[in-house]
Parts: sequence; structure tokens; C-alpha cells
Amino acid sequence: MTHKCALKWVFMCTAIVLSLVHVPVAGGSGFAIYTQGASSLGQGAATVAHAEDPTSSFFNPALISTLDGTQVEAGTTLIFPSRTFTSDITGQTFKTKDSVFFPSTFFATHKFNEYVSAGLGVFNPFGLGTEWPDDWEGRYIATVSELTTYDFNPMVAFRLAPWMSIGVGMDFLLLDANLEKKINLSPLGLPDVGQKFKGDGNGVGYSLGILIEPTADISIGASYRSEIKVGVDGDATFDLPDMTPPQIAALFPDTSGMTDIVLPQRVHFGVQYKGFSPLTFELAARWEGWSSFDRLLIQLDRPVAGSSIFVTERNWEDAWSGNVGLKYQLNDMVALLAGYLYQGNPVPDSTFDPSIPDADGHLFTVGTHIRYKSFKGGLAYGYQVLLSRTKNNAVDDNPYDGIINPVYSATGKYDTNLHMVGISLSYVF
Repeated sequence: MTHKCALKWVFMCTAIVLSLVHVPVAGGSGFAIYTQGASSLGQGAATVAHAEDPTSSFFNPALISTLDGTQVEAGTTLIFPSRTFTSDITGQTFKTKDSVFFPSTFFATHKFNEYVSAGLGVFNPFGLGTEWPDDWEGRYIATVSELTTYDFNPMVAFRLAPWMSIGVGMDFLLLDANLEKKINLSPLGLPDVGQKFKGDGNGVGYSLGILIEPTADISIGASYRSEIKVGVDGDATFDLPDMTPPQIAALFPDTSGMTDIVLPQRVHFGVQYKGFSPLTFELAARWEGWSSFDRLLIQLDRPVAGSSIFVTERNWEDAWSGNVGLKYQLNDMVALLAGYLYQGNPVPDSTFDPSIPDADGHLFTVGTHIRYKSFKGGLAYGYQVLLSRTKNNAVDDNPYDGIINPVYSATGKYDTNLHMVGISLSYVF
């Protein structure tokens, strides 16, 4: 295949992937996503110190120096989340609406010579999809919370020595957000008002990576992804009941507004050992700087209910996670995969709320990849369970009045689990 045809095929695959990308859920801590390729998912995302395929460059851009020729890969992960809430006030149980999300990926790499390689990744680094019933107990805190990001990540890697490579990349990120909830007008004898803020924005960041191979059996990888500040412009709209008096309706005008979201910096580290061939394994860890997400401040061009600024305190904390991945090369064609990840979570008890009901969790994965000539197909399954978490704080229907309203605080127990099915296909030219 000529380079011209290969380039056309790359652009075609990119367009297909972008058409498939949907609002994803948080597969990692906070609302970070780590489902970047079926082979990586099958190994519990422990692919920082070795490259299985082009998607490994998400975890460490230096890894593309180990990939020969021109390689492309496209894939998706089907995610089936289940979240439930059991009320401390009524004992009633509510469940988020059934949904399927499929964050998708496209990666391409090319080795120019023994010293220089380049690549491109298109993926979803952050995402969120939580939808509670319109009549649930916490409807005045959140009903719909959606966040979708698209990252265009060109990168280049340099082999400085037979045992060391470095990589650098740029991240051009697009973001779409949709936040919905109800406003309580029952003290005025009126039904609920629907509130929606929908906006989009963009930001720029960078990534760095290093790969060291001190022996034939050991490889050490580390990478850094910078934080990205995204300015979000959007519109706040209100769905008022028909019976709303004009003087009340005037308090809720549709208006444009803006907010800033700072997406966290992230560090990955891993060590792979190949001395037990055909069994190899990697131990890895990641750190996420979620302390950058200290609050969500929305500024409106027109005042709503007498105010033009609405602040939601977050005060999130930095988080650690650790994982291990195993690969058993059954024969030249087939490899069996397994992995485990312990996920720390950044959300403190004081600001925990149902829009992002995160908790510490465990992820268990299995998978396989099969090579046939120039093709490689990957299939993986992951089950993630978050530890039960109880909300017992002052986040309620009106965080601005200084009065705790237990009836609408959605205090109680939150349980979350996710089933994931990763599928990918790669080709080496």
C-alpha cells in the first residue's frame, strides 16, 4: 500500500471513529476515562512500560518508538453503568436511567527510521453521563450531568539510545457539557422549574513520556499529561410551568453564560518484566491532580433569581490508583490477558453529590488479542464496582441559602457498578 493510500485510509478511519463517539461515563476516578484500546483494558490499563499497539501511546507517547512500520487502530468500549440510591429519609430506592455509552478511539503511528517515530491519537480523555429520574429525591441537585471531550493528540518519539526513548505530544481538546436539574417552587404553590446549562469550549495541553529498557527483560515507563483549562460558553434555559405568574417568570430569564473547567494533570508509571516468557506482567500506578477542580463557577449575562454568579464548591483532592496487567502468549497468534486496578477517588465527603457519585473502586479485567497476518483483533471484558458510599452533607436543593433541607439533600447510600466490553482492530502496513 502506498503512503498516499495509507494516509487516505487514516483519514477515513478518523471520520468513522468521530461519528461513533458518544457521551461516555467516568471509567476512571472523577470523570477521567482510561478505556483506550481492548488490549490495554484486558490488562487493567497496565500498559505504560510496553506497547501492545498504537493505543498504548495514550499512556506513554515514548512507546511509539517500539512500533514498527505504519500501524493504525480503531476501537470502542461498550459501557453499561448501573447506579442506585437508597434514601435515608424514606428508604426508597432510585436508579439512574438505563444507558449504554461507547467512548471510541483511533490511533495511528509511523516509524520513519530507527530514531524517529510519529503518531496521532483521537480519543475521549474525560467524560460523564449520569441521568436520574425527574421525580427523584435529589432532583434539585442534579438530574442530568453530561460531559464529552474529544482529544486530538499528535505526538513524536525519539530513540536517544538503544535502551532509552522519549516522546512528546500536544493535546487539542474540545468539550461539550450539559447540566440539568429542577428548581423547587413548591413554597409558592407552583410545580418544579426545569433548569439546563449547555455549553462547549476548547483548550490546549501537552504530554511527555520516557521509556527505559535497562535489560532485555525489564522496561520502565513514565509519562505526564498536563492540566488543560477549558473556557466554556453556553446558555442557561428554564422550562417554566404554564401557570407561572409573570412576576415569577421574570426571575428566570433564558441567558447566556460562561464557566471554566480545569482538567487535571496526570502522571503514569509502570514497570514490565518479561523474564517468565511466555508470561509477562506489568505493575503500574497513576496520580491525578484533581485538586485543580476546586469549584464550578457559572457567570450569567442576565441575573437569575437575583444573582448572576452561581458557585458549586468541589474542593476535590488528588487521587492515586494502582494496577497490574498479565499477558500469556499462548502461541504466535493468540495472547490471553488479565488485569486488576484499584481506583482511588478524589471526591471529599463534604462535597459529594449525585452528579458525580464517585467512590474508591475495583476493576477486574480479562481479554485476548489475536494476530492474523497484518491484522490484530482485541476483545476484553471489565467489571468495575465502586464501594458503597453514603452522602451526609449540606449539599441540598439550595446551597446558597445557608439552610440545610434534609428532605431534598438526597442523603443516603450510593452504589455503582459498570460492565465494559472493549473491541479493537489494528493493521500494520
